[in-house]
Amino acid sequence: MTHLDADHAQPASPFAQPKAVWAVALACVISFMGIGLVDPILPALKTQLGASTSQVSLLFTSYLVVTAVMMLVTNAVSSRLGAKRTLVVGLVLIALFSLLAGTSGSIGEIVGFRAGWGLGNALFIATSLAVIVGSASGGFAGAIVLYESALGIGIAIGPLLGGLLGTISWRGPFFGVSALMAMALVATIVLVDKTPTPDHRTSLVAPLKALRHRGLLTLSLVALLYNWGFFTMLGYAPYPMKLSAISLGLVFFGWGVLVALFAVFGAPRLGRRFGTAPTLYANLTVFAILLVIMGVGTGTLWVLAGGVIVAGACIGLNNTLMTQAVMTISETERPVASAAYGFVRFIGGGLAPYVASRIAESHGSHLPFYIGAGAVLAAVPLLATVGRMLAAAEAREAAAGTTPQLTDPDEAEQLAVTSAT
Repeated sequence: MTHLDADHAQPASPFAQPKAVWAVALACVISFMGIGLVDPILPALKTQLGASTSQVSLLFTSYLVVTAVMMLVTNAVSSRLGAKRTLVVGLVLIALFSLLAGTSGSIGEIVGFRAGWGLGNALFIATSLAVIVGSASGGFAGAIVLYESALGIGIAIGPLLGGLLGTISWRGPFFGVSALMAMALVATIVLVDKTPTPDHRTSLVAPLKALRHRGLLTLSLVALLYNWGFFTMLGYAPYPMKLSAISLGLVFFGWGVLVALFAVFGAPRLGRRFGTAPTLYANLTVFAILLVIMGVGTGTLWVLAGGVIVAGACIGLNNTLMTQAVMTISETERPVASAAYGFVRFIGGGLAPYVASRIAESHGSHLPFYIGAGAVLAAVPLLATVGRMLAAAEAREAAAGTTPQLTDPDEAEQLAVTSAT
């Protein structure tokens, strides 16, 4: 009986799961907290460590650029070590480097330790979904719901936890993540069964070769442009808002809630009604307009805070729809396609906060938002060049009675990376 047949025959709650699944899901929540955890303490780091805005922005750059590069090797590593071992290595690295970041005495040390954190996060995210799928009851669909729920909770709680711990000390969020990850590591080692090493080993160059496909390369570049605008907002907006750590945490908590809601509920409905490409055209345009408004109102708190929160809806929609588009249009195996896509798009996310802060230091606080808006808007005509290709791929899948969702646990490793941010 296939996974899909089992799902139809024995429908079950996605939340009625073995302890092993809950252990990994908890680790997922903590891992995804790291996406927005440092946002509330960025101004405090700048003030207390005597750093410039651009120096502090390197926390995002080191984290995301290392994550991007690691996208090229996560398949090769997990295909040799097996999912559980790769998961454990990732958890150890996150716990270690977040602890070291909390003990740092300079912004340069934190930036370096965030790079190590990015290495661990790439390994963990790339295998967490595969482990959940392999251990879950109720079929693959239930495992996906549980995973997406963990993702949403982590993205929403991360900034709030960062704000709460940041009121004590800027070191608090780093120590908090380290402690939580250490507990998740113990739970994973004890509760998750050993996973077999896959028979098929993935080549290190496979993701780069996958980018020869015009549709996959184009969507990856679209995501790079979108991420430029997204991480300009995420990594730069906290500075002109001039709020306390807890207040920034609340703003980004609101953002995270909308990301989760629109990723899980809004995107599937809009995609089914209007199509993936048309929905993305509209969503990217709206996001670009929001960034322009934030640029015009950089000196007005409610404009910036409101823009950040509302943008959560755009980001949630984009994450899910772009994942669907990549999985639909690619002609290579899905884990490899997702690794290639993650590599290209995270480069944009890593560079954007640093470039935005340097531009703000020399040309004023408004310009980074305008440049981010221009990048996002440029993604629309670029996406249109593969609009027919994407529609044709969706039509073929619909005619075959399939969906762009992964239906085999072995294919799950990189979906996590594709939909995480």
